[in-house]
Amino acid sequence: MIRVEFLGPIAKEPLDLDIKTLKELATVMAEDSQLKEWVGICAVAVNDTIVKKSNYELHSGDVVSILPPVCGG
Repeated sequence: MIRVEFLGPIAKEPLDLDIKTLKELATVMAEDSQLKEWVGICAVAVNDTIVKKSNYELHSGDVVSILPPVCGG
């Protein structure tokens, strides 16, 4: 299982998913009414390392963090 954590203003409890790639995660998020707005605009970290490839292969025990964009002033 892959643990998916949502940070910042994303009001969603962590999910445990049986997925193999970040592309699969994007599909799951796009089908969720609370998460679909965040697909494509968030950075993604796997085990605390930023990853940009949608075909990045995930392994059991990985922790994926969804990092929304941050604005400052």
